[in-house]
Amino acid sequence: MKNAKFYINYIVLIAILLLMNSCTKSFEKYNTDSNGISEKELTVDFNNIGQFFPPIEQAYDFIGDINQNVQMDVGFLGGAGGYGGYFSNTYIGQTLSNYSFSANTLNNQMLFPWGYNYVMSPIENIARGGARVSAPDFWAIALILQVGAMQKVTDMYGPIPYSKFGQGGSTVSYDSQESIYNLFFSQLDTAVNNLKAYIANRPGAKPFKKFDEVYGGDYTEWLRYANSLRLRLAMQIVKVDPQEAQTQAEKAVNPSSGGVLTTNTDNALVSGAINPVEISLHEWQDNHVNANIVSYMLGYNDPRVSKYFEPSTIVPGQYIGLRFGGAYDAQSITLQFTNATNDINRQSPFILMTAAEVYFLRAEGALRGWNMGGTAEDLYNEGIDASFAQWGVGSDASAYINNSTSIPANYVDPSNSHNNINALSTIPIQWIANGSKEQNLEQIITQKWIATYPYGCSEAWATFRRTGYPRLFPVVNNFSGGTVNTTIQIRRVPYPQTEYENNSAAVTQAVQMLGGPDDGGTRVWWDINEGNF
Repeated sequence: MKNAKFYINYIVLIAILLLMNSCTKSFEKYNTDSNGISEKELTVDFNNIGQFFPPIEQAYDFIGDINQNVQMDVGFLGGAGGYGGYFSNTYIGQTLSNYSFSANTLNNQMLFPWGYNYVMSPIENIARGGARVSAPDFWAIALILQVGAMQKVTDMYGPIPYSKFGQGGSTVSYDSQESIYNLFFSQLDTAVNNLKAYIANRPGAKPFKKFDEVYGGDYTEWLRYANSLRLRLAMQIVKVDPQEAQTQAEKAVNPSSGGVLTTNTDNALVSGAINPVEISLHEWQDNHVNANIVSYMLGYNDPRVSKYFEPSTIVPGQYIGLRFGGAYDAQSITLQFTNATNDINRQSPFILMTAAEVYFLRAEGALRGWNMGGTAEDLYNEGIDASFAQWGVGSDASAYINNSTSIPANYVDPSNSHNNINALSTIPIQWIANGSKEQNLEQIITQKWIATYPYGCSEAWATFRRTGYPRLFPVVNNFSGGTVNTTIQIRRVPYPQTEYENNSAAVTQAVQMLGGPDDGGTRVWWDINEGNF
């Protein structure tokens, strides 16, 4: 990796993120240095707690030392992003792309350290600052950010430390994933109630504005995002707990809750930090675009192709994705494949959630017979409309929606025919009016997957594991030693080695809760091996 450094423009009043040698060591209580600023001065305009929020929000991009953060993000983009069909490592040999995990990869390049060092720890400081009582509106935002971040972590690993975090000591117990999801819903209840009460009492007030890199302190937008996040969580548990999933999903879209994201002006975008796609795919070129997403979009004649990607140089002018876990002789070859658009630069906002994703989530709920405020077909089409408008090709949406003939394309690798593979799906774009629920679900998930590129890495992989859609090419080379079935594909990421060194008893108990070995073939709680309906 290249040795680069950058400085965050936002002036942090107190040093808040003390990175430890392992994630579990950060469970100890954090001390802060006020740098000569009195506590009384810090409490003015909520500075004592507000100062923590910009780095938490920016943690979805980069904060701190770029070398430390990019290791986690490269693992995330090439790991979850690869497993979800968006990206592929450009390195050859045994890598994340073919299910090979080194101790360094597990310790530094996945979400475990990110979630605790950059999200949970500063939010614990916000709690210690008395936000629950003195600023319940600020506490609501903290809870929303925590749930949004830690869903990614638990979905990647399964059981994780959550409810006992911040209670002191260098070790901490794990929670089952079921109990974590239950706590997520409860925390969102608190957040929504706090924001609704504040909005009712002080409509239009924005005390959080100067700390907010997402919505500029607009609590009505944070309320919509919280409800949309609840909907995402609800859909993820639909197979393991369908009744609770329906209850939570219908609560999310109920107008009395404050609404969900419905227009692109509602999209949750993080500004103020360096965009990870730019660093990983352009500056360092550790990842390129996956063959899956390119093959689907080329087959569909999708006008967003030129908005998403740059043409390859291996066949100049053509879009050719890099086969995940493919057979390549040199990195000089992999670097010639299609890369992400150059329109993504260092200052490009990082997308947390969009209206398009929410429409597709609602479409799936409606397909299941839930009250989602519209029919599955109408919500599906609105999702496509929203995505096309988001990417500046709104005038092409109608023709795309009514395309009943285009299907995903076969993949042909100009560098090595061993990587060639025929498309695994024949699902069309136009809604199949008399189709089976399974066909309609594949349509919804496929279009949601295309719409949430390039930032929906963890959601793409989680949804693929839950539904089996979109139909993704398996890896060419599987170096998991038999722990991951090539056809079924990877189901989770093993715990970091540092957990076994520093939190041994707790992680051992976590593996028991997991119900299988700590490897990539064991399913997490919501990933049950049953049909979608």
